[in-house]
Amino acid sequence: MAEHRLTPLAPLGHAEPIEERIGPVLIAERTDVAMASVATRRGWETELAARAAQAGLPLPPPGQAAENAPWGSFWLGPEMWMVEAPYATHEDVAAQVKPALGEAASVTEQTDAWVRFEVAGPLKPLFERLCNIDLDRFAPGSATRTLMEHLGVYVIRRAEDRMTVLGPRSSAGSLHHAITVAARSAF
Repeated sequence: MAEHRLTPLAPLGHAEPIEERIGPVLIAERTDVAMASVATRRGWETELAARAAQAGLPLPPPGQAAENAPWGSFWLGPEMWMVEAPYATHEDVAAQVKPALGEAASVTEQTDAWVRFEVAGPLKPLFERLCNIDLDRFAPGSATRTLMEHLGVYVIRRAEDRMTVLGPRSSAGSLHHAITVAARSAF
């Protein structure tokens, strides 16, 4: 029987995540965050809220993101959230979240389904070229789904000068290209 020597790759296809600076903007591919989706089961809304609070797991309202170390989360849709945690300590994040939420939620591993870019620097000139988010009203702690170059993405504003962009891993190259082209255009 043949021995396989598989090597994990970051979403852009490199052995390690890439970082690049374009003018004053830093664009960093991140692979150090584990993710799981949480969807409330019908009729379990109150139970889920209580269990999540007991576990210290934030479930923010629509359009928002929240953090309560080691957990972070952002709203996906009605009664749905994406939960985040450090990959180093929560590699199997879904298996860690599920027991805390019990039958109140359906929990699905999401870590390898997404490419994650952290963008730091002056955001407005870049994001006004990428998507239809009004950054004057999209304050830190805001989260939304939008389109970038025909790709459905989630955008979370972490700070005045830092944004997370999550897109389908299968479109990592296209999303990276869109962000870098917009950055070169802006700066």
